[in-house]
Amino acid sequence: MSPAAPTSMPAAFLGHGNPMNAIETNRYTRAWEQFGAAVPRPRAILVISAHWYINATAVTAMRRPRTIHDFYGFPQELFDVEYPAPGDPEIAELVADVVQPTWVGMDTDSWGIDHGTWSVLRHAFPDASVPVLQLSLNAYESPEYHFELGRKLAPLREQGVLIVGSGNIVHNLGAVDFSQPDTGFTWAQRFNEAAADVLRTDPSEILTLDGHRDFAAAVPTPDHFLPLLYLAGLAEAQPLDLLVDGYAAGSLSMSAYTLGLSA
Repeated sequence: MSPAAPTSMPAAFLGHGNPMNAIETNRYTRAWEQFGAAVPRPRAILVISAHWYINATAVTAMRRPRTIHDFYGFPQELFDVEYPAPGDPEIAELVADVVQPTWVGMDTDSWGIDHGTWSVLRHAFPDASVPVLQLSLNAYESPEYHFELGRKLAPLREQGVLIVGSGNIVHNLGAVDFSQPDTGFTWAQRFNEAAADVLRTDPSEILTLDGHRDFAAAVPTPDHFLPLLYLAGLAEAQPLDLLVDGYAAGSLSMSAYTLGLSA
């Protein structure tokens, strides 16, 4: 009898929204918890977070990444959160290998685990026992570069690495309206629904969304949108599954999508 084919690890894009989600319980955090419970135990987790947006492509390669509290103006309880997951320099080297000839630097001391990562992982993997690495967003590169880099990461899924993008499809902090905690402005809904149409039919068309009439309002800066391109690159033409949907403060989409979870 032939050996069983290796199981491909699922992947996901999680809309992380307000950092307070890290210490609250709501339908989004419950969805992240359910996602963590549904996936096989990963060998490691590679997160592309909106909050490591720098002038290079790098991967964290330290054995003990620090918990980074990259925000201000929130309750002390949030600053007290620690997510003591180990790192894995060997997996970092594997990340660099699979995307060649694209260059990836080894970050051994400058970054760690930022809130775009730990705010979702402390719900999905609360015991913090799985090694966690972050891949930076290179601010100097095009959307096409990020989509292609996501595509190149695909072999990691066959080697037990869970790949997670953490950002928001719609993220406009200049337009937030906290009097509308669970609703989205009309333009935010239009863009989020256009993205849903692409992601649930043909994610390889994700780069066409920059032509949508609401793109400038929904994506005033690229940092929170780019992690979605990595999941779309991994999926290519394979439709994604909606994990949870919704809005916050009018101008934030909390949509989350998975790849391969229902297989």
